[in-house]
Amino acid sequence: EGFVKILADKASDRILGAHIIGPAAGDLIHEICMAMEFGASAEDLALTCHAHPTYSEAVREAALACGDGAIHA
Repeated sequence: EGFVKILADKASDRILGAHIIGPAAGDLIHEICMAMEFGASAEDLALTCHAHPTYSEAVREAALACGDGAIHA
């Protein structure tokens, strides 16, 4: 229930922001905030290990969707 959307610069892939709606939003936003603080790209976030099955997988899916690589489209 809910969704994660990551906004990234098309040219550099740098994360610009995110929208998270759902029961675990407060638990997920910190990862994206940290990535933004360190200038991470959406690819950096997608390559980070996310446990299965957890809500954090939605962050990885959203990061993959910034390119052409979502595993569950």
